[in-house]
Amino acid sequence: MTGSARGERPAAGTEAQATALLGWLTDPDAPRLCLVTGDAHRGKSALLSWLAAHGARTGARRRRSTRELIPLAGQSALGTAWTIANRLGVVARTPGELVQVLATTEARRAVLVLTDLHRAAEPEAVAELIGELSELGRIRLVVEVRTSTPAHTVLAARRATVVDVPEPAGTDGAAERQRAGRAAERFVGAAVDLADPVAVCEADPLLVTAGYTSGSGDDHGGLRSAWLRAGQSLCRDQEPADRALVLLGALGDGADPRLRPALRDLAADAPWRVRWTRVWGDLAPRWPGPVTALGTIGDRLLVAGPTDAVHLLRTADATPAGQTFASPARRIKTLAPAPDGTLLLLDERGRLHTVRGLPGPRPPYLERLTAAVAATLTRHPGTALAAISGSVVVGDRLGSVHAFGLTGIHQAALHSGRVTAVTAVEAPPTPFLCSGGLDGTVRLWTPGQDPHPEPLAERPCPVVALHAAPTPEGPSLAIAWADGLIELHHLDTKERLSFRPGPPVRAVVVTPDGGVVAGMDEALLRLDEGPRLSLRQET
Repeated sequence: MTGSARGERPAAGTEAQATALLGWLTDPDAPRLCLVTGDAHRGKSALLSWLAAHGARTGARRRRSTRELIPLAGQSALGTAWTIANRLGVVARTPGELVQVLATTEARRAVLVLTDLHRAAEPEAVAELIGELSELGRIRLVVEVRTSTPAHTVLAARRATVVDVPEPAGTDGAAERQRAGRAAERFVGAAVDLADPVAVCEADPLLVTAGYTSGSGDDHGGLRSAWLRAGQSLCRDQEPADRALVLLGALGDGADPRLRPALRDLAADAPWRVRWTRVWGDLAPRWPGPVTALGTIGDRLLVAGPTDAVHLLRTADATPAGQTFASPARRIKTLAPAPDGTLLLLDERGRLHTVRGLPGPRPPYLERLTAAVAATLTRHPGTALAAISGSVVVGDRLGSVHAFGLTGIHQAALHSGRVTAVTAVEAPPTPFLCSGGLDGTVRLWTPGQDPHPEPLAERPCPVVALHAAPTPEGPSLAIAWADGLIELHHLDTKERLSFRPGPPVRAVVVTPDGGVVAGMDEALLRLDEGPRLSLRQET
């Protein structure tokens, strides 16, 4: 392997351009956009590949932003947005949403090294996305773009550093152009049957995305809608069986009835089974609407959204299990069924509300306890909520968890920054709590005892939702992370299983029989574990 391939030296003839790129990377006042320009076949892609690899071996000794090499050949604007979102650990359903998410969240710092913009499926639309990202000031983007192309015109209007690559002396330009032309022909000729569920799961997902976004609008029996709904997950590097599973979770009830059997067969080796789905537009049974919070009471599922309605569905099949009832909260952030049949609701302002009407014994103490907690939260708003017998649990914006009980209050500082989720479990011999935070940790705590010193789980992104429950496998914990990952942890055996549905996950619950239900803006789905031998996990 040559020094250039290891990232030690740039290709001969591009040393000056390499020096200019390194100078741009280290200049705090430089524009966040750098254009690597020049005519065809001048070694621009090789130069950027060198830049992405340069210094990687010294990463342990020198802190620098991650450099992400992203080829743009054949990419649509939507596929590009999904690829960038995956690399940066965020979830975005559209290019516009990617810009918004990166502008409003603490995404990790990175340098995006983007090659072959002129060969993208939608070069001008991709260039517009790159230009908008460069205005955020949060990430640096270095882009290979051929001079005098429409994409170059779009980006040249932005504030950018320009590094021009001349044709190296002694290069056989005609031979290089011929080789590149043959490669482009092979790429363009890689057509995919967009109506074949097996073909789209086995093909290059970025080509499939480009096909669905640039086609005639044919929905291909519902396959296109499902792909576009779950596309960020589908564009990740994974086995066709896992891709088929994600598509199953995104199909609507109006899809071609031949799609599900074909996808189930392909997904046979995946670690999950999709029990049911309800997506936007479904009628049999009807989609319950966007989800902001979930809970369970027995074999029934509580589903809350941005309105004041709370739906009761059966966990087995998502059919209605009771009359929808209204809550006094405008937008429900978290809900927690209490043992006396009261439903506790935390609104987006951090205030506590109660709704009566769920079946169950009604000990008189809980009304006094919840009234006291509600009064406390009017002065000190909560950020997360849970309930078990004799206790109401609240998280706050400073990282502490408070367990309010009949005999007093237990408190623990568990997180650095806001507590985003709590869950409480009546598991013998001792009930316990789990909390998640903006700091990307999940911690286990038994009130009255010292918290466990090590996190139960930790990842470089915030926790969105938690839910733990006793199951036939023992106590299990479901975690939803801000990058779209769902994890199921079996706390006794330490086994872990993961799934990415594609859209942002807003809420998650464990059903009494061990299933996992995930709620999103346009979908609600239930997953069950597949054969034990096929369990796989994602870090």
